Amino acid sequence: MEGNTRIYLCGGCDIGRCVDMEGLAAGLKKEFKPAECLVHPCLCGEEMVARIRSDAAAAPAGNIVIGACSGRLNTDVFAFDSGAIVERANLRELVAWRRGADEDAEDTQALALDVMRMAVVKARKSAIPEPFVLPEAEDAILVVGGGEAGLQAALHCARLGHAVLLVEQDGELGGWMARQHRDTPRRPPYEKNQPTTVRSLVDEVRSNSAIRVLTSARIEKIAGQPTQFQATIAQNGSAIEARVGAIILATGARPYDASRLAHLGYGLSPDVVTHEDLERMAREGLIVRPSDGQPVRSVAFIQCAGSRDSAHLQYCSATCCLTTLKQALYVREANPDAQVYILMKDMRTPGQSETFLRNVQDEVTLLRYRTEDPPAVEAAVASGADDYPLCVRVRDWLTWGEEVRVPADLVVLATGMVPTTLDAKILGLDYRQGPDLPTNQYGFPNSNFICFPYETRRTGIYAAGCVRQPMDSAAVASDAAGAALKAIQSIGMLSRGAAVHPRAGDLSFPDFKLQRCTQCKRCTEECPFGALDEDVKGTPKPNPNRCRRCGICMGACPERIVGFANYSVDIIGSMIKAVEIPDEDEEKPRVLVLVCENDAYPAFDLAGAHRLGYSPHVRIIPVRCLGSINVVWIKDALSRGFDGILMIGCKYGDDYQCHFIKGSELMNTRSANIQEALNSMALESERVRLEQLALTEYDRLPGLIAEFMETIESVGPNPFKGM
Repeated sequence: MEGNTRIYLCGGCDIGRCVDMEGLAAGLKKEFKPAECLVHPCLCGEEMVARIRSDAAAAPAGNIVIGACSGRLNTDVFAFDSGAIVERANLRELVAWRRGADEDAEDTQALALDVMRMAVVKARKSAIPEPFVLPEAEDAILVVGGGEAGLQAALHCARLGHAVLLVEQDGELGGWMARQHRDTPRRPPYEKNQPTTVRSLVDEVRSNSAIRVLTSARIEKIAGQPTQFQATIAQNGSAIEARVGAIILATGARPYDASRLAHLGYGLSPDVVTHEDLERMAREGLIVRPSDGQPVRSVAFIQCAGSRDSAHLQYCSATCCLTTLKQALYVREANPDAQVYILMKDMRTPGQSETFLRNVQDEVTLLRYRTEDPPAVEAAVASGADDYPLCVRVRDWLTWGEEVRVPADLVVLATGMVPTTLDAKILGLDYRQGPDLPTNQYGFPNSNFICFPYETRRTGIYAAGCVRQPMDSAAVASDAAGAALKAIQSIGMLSRGAAVHPRAGDLSFPDFKLQRCTQCKRCTEECPFGALDEDVKGTPKPNPNRCRRCGICMGACPERIVGFANYSVDIIGSMIKAVEIPDEDEEKPRVLVLVCENDAYPAFDLAGAHRLGYSPHVRIIPVRCLGSINVVWIKDALSRGFDGILMIGCKYGDDYQCHFIKGSELMNTRSANIQEALNSMALESERVRLEQLALTEYDRLPGLIAEFMETIESVGPNPFKGM
């Protein structure tokens, strides 16, 4: 309502030098007839914050529109709990700092007025979100996997007051670490192997009354949603039902299949073994040649056995170098005269582990090979070194490519690790999109690996330890703590209806007008987080606590039946229509830029902070995710007379990822729908473009926009302009 809107304009931070603030206020008063439109040199000062807070409290059903700095800044300053809708308009980064005081005043003023128009319209169209809260939220946590990661996670959750159900498929707890003879250094001075601590963890878990342990058990099925997951667990022929609020997956990894490494000699002789085999020998107290039981005098470790190899595992498995150094000490302790050779591509010992390497390297001989020229393992007869069963030929690039022949009693392959998620069904999720966690190209649970490393694509389910990514035991311990804290956080937030990452704290959730649903299934198929199931007819069945509030379902729906209280097809469409489109004869094009709020919009803020100028004819609207863009916005903008539309989303691929997993990719696949819309309007395809941008690439924005503006100039004005 007109009389319920109060507008506050800040003239500080150079805004008042670039924009005629009184003229801006006059234009807004004339157009929107607000209850108040106040200009002040510093809105974020204590006096004005108190004034705005008082006004908001006096009109709790009203709208507060603040024209100042980016809405990503001063969020605590302009947070009011009055119930009034507060909308921020970015006059600083997107107007003043983008333009400067010496730029064309008319264009700058028009830009500022459009920025404010869009904010006022959004505030008036929005409603205060009413959070969705499931009754009787459960705060118990299910931990799947009883190795070090699972044990640590269970203990952290229990110490913080949560009941824990720990499920382990083996008959004993301890996992991979229970089969280790020693651990690599985890405390100062980081020079020697140390005893494993897993047994004490097992004892602590067993003695904790808040932790219920089920061994020789596996998950049959998990239904429901966070705070109300219903797990069915099979144990000794019985089915156990449990209700939990969140889940931690800590099932670890297994060694890469050495039978695929025949090129490194595996299968040639029983004396070609793996890290796992040598660990067992050390644990049993007898490091000997498997072929005849004789003591070993020379051991050759071949690093990256199947790792960092396009034909096998493309990634580094993180622990192989440290394990080899640990096992080199085993060999030297068993026989101080034994020779130990380490054939490596590189030696990766980050952090304090570098001290361990320096301590061990005097005990070993390091040889460096290249990926394209791996070591060749031969029987000793073939090499003439018949005093040893094996010989390894390698070209050593520490000595400028000299060929070296290494006689060996044992050849140890440092095989990488493969996540258990590749092996079999683990969680048995009762989700429309499948029973297990989606994984990346390497088989690890998929998440935004840059910004949200613990997250999976299933809300309330967190991966910890080597099932998440390769890591050593020290990293596993801290990783388990992180996953435990995220699980606890998710229960707390979802119990009050607030979203988790990346829109943490968002109280909105998608509302479906199902009476108009055509059962096309696009929303259920495209939701990256499995938030939607469907009935037998294909009608979506929302699970709000699984939802991340990205709006991809809103962008997918051709009938426009999905919306949020403060983000909808109508709200963004109205913002688009609020922009004033100059007549064709004014020769001032208008370009709409729809930008992802996670990377692209912050990049615009950074461009402003660096005073990087670009066309004043561009109008920017942030969206939750590029995947939330509904094609109707494109049609409406073009029908209104916008000359071009630029969509900028997160980068995706091996090195980058959309914060909502696949929003940018979805928008790319929907380009056919956009092209169809352009064809129906007899408009050129060049008028709409999709771009990807990383946050750090803010300096690309001026050139990117300039190039698009040149394209728009070449195709000419939109023929719908002025209609």
